[in-house]
Amino acid sequence: MNKKLFILCLGMGLAGVSASAQEISKSDLQQIQSSFELDASTKALQNILKGNANLKTLALNHELDGQIDHYFKYRVDVKGITDQQSSGRCWMFTSMNVLRPTVMKQFDLNAFDFSHNYNYFWDIFEKSNLFLENVIATADHAMTDRDVEFFFKAPVNDGGVWNLFYNIAEKYGVVPQEVMPETAHSNNTSQMSNVINERLRAGGYALRELIHSGAKKKAVKEAKLEILEDVYRILALCLGEPPTEFTWRYKTQSGEIKSLTSTPMDFYKSIVPDDYNPEAYIMIMNDPTREYYKVYDIANYRNTVEGVNWVYLNLPNDVIKAAALASIKANEAMYASCDVAAYYNSKAGISDPAMYDYEALFGIDLSMDKKARILTRESGSSHAMTLIAVDTDEHDRPVKWEFENSWGASAGHNGYLTFTDAWFDEYMFRIVINKRYLDEVSRKAAEQKPVQLPAWDYMF
Repeated sequence: MNKKLFILCLGMGLAGVSASAQEISKSDLQQIQSSFELDASTKALQNILKGNANLKTLALNHELDGQIDHYFKYRVDVKGITDQQSSGRCWMFTSMNVLRPTVMKQFDLNAFDFSHNYNYFWDIFEKSNLFLENVIATADHAMTDRDVEFFFKAPVNDGGVWNLFYNIAEKYGVVPQEVMPETAHSNNTSQMSNVINERLRAGGYALRELIHSGAKKKAVKEAKLEILEDVYRILALCLGEPPTEFTWRYKTQSGEIKSLTSTPMDFYKSIVPDDYNPEAYIMIMNDPTREYYKVYDIANYRNTVEGVNWVYLNLPNDVIKAAALASIKANEAMYASCDVAAYYNSKAGISDPAMYDYEALFGIDLSMDKKARILTRESGSSHAMTLIAVDTDEHDRPVKWEFENSWGASAGHNGYLTFTDAWFDEYMFRIVINKRYLDEVSRKAAEQKPVQLPAWDYMF
């Protein structure tokens, strides 16, 4: 390689680095090395760390032992734990878990669950169509365009939030678990998703080429439908075909055997509240990187073309807590999402910001506020669960909260997760709640026109 080309390649490799950037000099390295003093206590700590890779065990703050219990002053009437297995359907399980107590009461049941497989089928199918429509809409954009890159990076995946469940349920309804049980591929989705994404990427690229060749809209639509036929075939082979009508047999708490013949849509309409819609329910979120009391709309974050986008009202934590407390007191569980892995003791089923003291273990400073953690990608919402309980002090101020999780009864504390109010401040992000539980200022703020954010924004 000649010298000029070498310098050019070096400059390209350092794109974005300041011309005044400093390399690590010998004196710098000596200073850094001298800061590590291998005295007796440090040597002992080094031996411990070199021989034990489980940092959580070593950093566990035992001062919290016995300080946080699993008792709650206010708790929604819930029963039973679900298990999403090896899938990313937490948002779907959580949305359905909020509705389960109503169904159990309505049909006088000891236990009940929805068919997540049924709604998962339609979610992936509709996401496939949305991807292809996005490809068609951006066919005149370069493959390096940020939106195009975002679409092709993951044409479909298991992820979502409450509005995706609402879109699918409003279009296809819901059914009991027994009507369309889970399969190996609904419980472990990665391999099926890989095949579907490969077909969609190939089909999406072919659609772009077809449009570039000057094909008519009818030809493009026919080509799109052929791709969707393949997606439907993959889903039907792996998950089974969704029913259009079903007969469900169930046993009441008194032991009576009953049966119900219905369609998925009729069943859905019979079990949801009359005001179950985005006009009555709203996602509220704590995002300190953006202005509070503003409504935000995440562009194109939905699963059906005609469905509603992800919309949320950004609020301070104290306002969110007051609303959540009111909802729990009214026996209404909430869809919620958080940074679940942050300072979570899975054995105890407890989360607290002081649970693991890595600063003491390593003798370093890890302090960052929530805003900094979000902007640096250190923290973000990663998992949805059902918010069902709160414990308060003598002044009725929250001290700890409880999630109903969807990782099975062996996870956490018998399937539930207790988290302190301090953890709520730092790692809770979103709640879907009936607007009636918001204060007047928040309800008024919810009426404003949303500010639109891109789907590839750092929060989503």
